[in-house]
Amino acid sequence: MKFIPHKTKLKMMELPRVVMIGQGAVDNVAQTARRLKIGHNALIVNDPRTHRVAGKRVAQQLEDDGFFVQDFKIKGNDEEDVLEVQAIIKESKMNVLMGVGGGKPIDIAKYSAFKRGIPFFSIPTAASHDGIASSRATLEIGRMRASVEAQPPLVLIADTNIIAASPFKLTVSGCGDIIANHSAVADWMLAHRLKGEEYSNYAAALSSQTAEMLVENIDQIKPNLEESARFMLKALVSSGIAMSIAGSSRPASGSEHMFSHALDLFAKRPALHGMQCGVGAILMLYLHGLDWRRIKEALKVVNAPVTAKALGVSREEVLRALTYAHKIRPERYTILGNGISQRTAEKVAKETGVI
Repeated sequence: MKFIPHKTKLKMMELPRVVMIGQGAVDNVAQTARRLKIGHNALIVNDPRTHRVAGKRVAQQLEDDGFFVQDFKIKGNDEEDVLEVQAIIKESKMNVLMGVGGGKPIDIAKYSAFKRGIPFFSIPTAASHDGIASSRATLEIGRMRASVEAQPPLVLIADTNIIAASPFKLTVSGCGDIIANHSAVADWMLAHRLKGEEYSNYAAALSSQTAEMLVENIDQIKPNLEESARFMLKALVSSGIAMSIAGSSRPASGSEHMFSHALDLFAKRPALHGMQCGVGAILMLYLHGLDWRRIKEALKVVNAPVTAKALGVSREEVLRALTYAHKIRPERYTILGNGISQRTAEKVAKETGVI
């Protein structure tokens, strides 16, 4: 019998070639770059704090190994920083871009690497978000935060000693970001059923399982504990890989992220992204009719905020974000649909105890 192949949509997945997690891992950056034969000109993107924590150490070992190294410290304006980084890449003929830090240095580095088509090394200094391993970057454009396509890391090197020593609130933020995968996958499945959106069972399962493992082991996440840092990093890497498999941020970003971005717009003092996503997940799981109480209890174990007051935002800011969130990414269908009324927003926020 003649084999007739099915016509399928061509899909490409870019995953990290090297993932190194452990004590002293950051001391292997130069050796790894040398082994991969990616060239000798390296640009390090960090900020003043992450430079002190790890950037200076990375630069020194690269220079000792014969690399030409330039250091760029972000200034806080994402658009300007991206343009400056791209200019340095072009003028100095950089072969590799290394993001050393938490959210912004890594996002700016991975997006700049994508725009210039050069390899990207992800070297996180905190376990605060799953962007450390994903092919997406979150950048601030004007007052809006947007998720854009970016360069997935060729190499991810995460030193658990550095992560364990980082402020615990950053790890708590990472917990919120991962646990929120539950609502993101629920949104994705809803869009698949109602709108026919392409859906990956494998990516969804990996994302959900990662969130579930964290919920089940949340009592193991403690300050200054290397084992906690290791556990969190594995969860963040898994979540990032789920996004690469899906070819979008769908497995880890839904209505709860839209709520967080809306809070960034309206709150006088927004909280950390992952913390806002955790609260957003409680609200969105309520709307889905899923077990939001279990998620709320898990977040409370690590003292993550589960109310507007704990987030440091007002009742009015939460309600405004809830009624506006559907406009953040109107092309992405979620449980919010075309928006919820003020009355519904108040009911959801009150019944979940958020306000």
